[in-house]
Amino acid sequence: MKTLFDKDTWQEIFSSIGQNKVRTIITVIGVLWGIFLYIVLSGAAKGVDNGFERQFERISSNSLFIWGEVTSVPYDGFKTGRSINFKLSDVTTLKNRIPEIQHIAPRNSSGVFGGSKAQLVNGQKKGSYNIYGDFPILTTITTKNIFEGGRFINESDIQNKRKVCVIGERTLQELFEEGETPIGKFVRINGIYFKIIGVNKFVDGGGPGDDGDIFLPFTTYQRLYNTGGYVDFLLVAAYPEADIVKVETDIRAVLKELHHVSPKDKRALGGFNIGKMFKQITQFASGMTFLSMVIGLATIIGGIIGIGNILLISVKERTKEIGIRRAIGATPKEIRTQIMLESVFLTVIAGIIGIILGALVLSGINMATKNMTNLPFTNPTVPIPYILGALFLMVVLGTLIGLIPAHRAISIKPIDALREE
Repeated sequence: MKTLFDKDTWQEIFSSIGQNKVRTIITVIGVLWGIFLYIVLSGAAKGVDNGFERQFERISSNSLFIWGEVTSVPYDGFKTGRSINFKLSDVTTLKNRIPEIQHIAPRNSSGVFGGSKAQLVNGQKKGSYNIYGDFPILTTITTKNIFEGGRFINESDIQNKRKVCVIGERTLQELFEEGETPIGKFVRINGIYFKIIGVNKFVDGGGPGDDGDIFLPFTTYQRLYNTGGYVDFLLVAAYPEADIVKVETDIRAVLKELHHVSPKDKRALGGFNIGKMFKQITQFASGMTFLSMVIGLATIIGGIIGIGNILLISVKERTKEIGIRRAIGATPKEIRTQIMLESVFLTVIAGIIGIILGALVLSGINMATKNMTNLPFTNPTVPIPYILGALFLMVVLGTLIGLIPAHRAISIKPIDALREE
């Protein structure tokens, strides 16, 4: 410990390092490049993970959409080309037969996957917008950002088939004056007056839709569009611990049975499994993190081996100096400590520089992408414990690699060293 804080020891360390500055700089770059790569790649992996979480932050990560399409296989007396239309009764059947299902939100729509958009009129202003018929349970699966003072559809609206609607932020901007409060006012939708109860601020990541969408109570939509008990598509959320891929398989099997569709028909039902995609993204991010660790560790080890080689060369060049020091009383422990301190010092300096450069690069990437809301990438960071762990590993490796030149130094006999020219 005394040697560690000895001024002469550090003067000798700096003198040794400075004897060949170019060689030292090249070696330090080799080490810092390793931790730099680790930080940048790990941060990028986290940025991708965060980006996709942001893209779908408003919807259950263990959920899926499913809808009916057209049969492609004749079955049970039915020909091909038959359109599959879900029914409200399918919701109850699915809930009863598949215990992994937590919530199901049946939805109707027009203008989204087909059909005409709704014509909305406010005074002299009018526009065409996508329109949905929904139940309140929708908000347990996907969040709606309702402006202050408003609300989303509730059970009372459903039971009483109220002529109320939630409009989108763009609808507000296009059909109302700036600063005008739409809550409580009436607009005409397809010629029928509806009372506005809320304004929804659309945010990417909640499924299909845009900032002009109109939401009606499901029962009101039924009457407006005469849809009866049919449903356009289902939004299903499974319990967090459930296997969403298996849940989708089970849902498809039950729906095919209910609608007399061949189990072999691959085209009768369409769907989009958000939970499956989340799992793939998580695996990709984990793979990138692991890859960054492997690449970073390999580069760090290569750089630290370079430090060991430099010190071996340095010991060889300083053979006479070491012999003189031994002759005038320097102990093997003091020589060994100095050589090992040189190794650790170079390793720590390289590590700190690499960490700083990596942090600067990640900060620059974050600044460049923070306003790109459509890009699945945000806030690329590396946890502090991971960084400290990497630096600690570098110090340990630097210490171990320093043992080799240190052993070489103390093995030099003073009389032999003094004979060398």
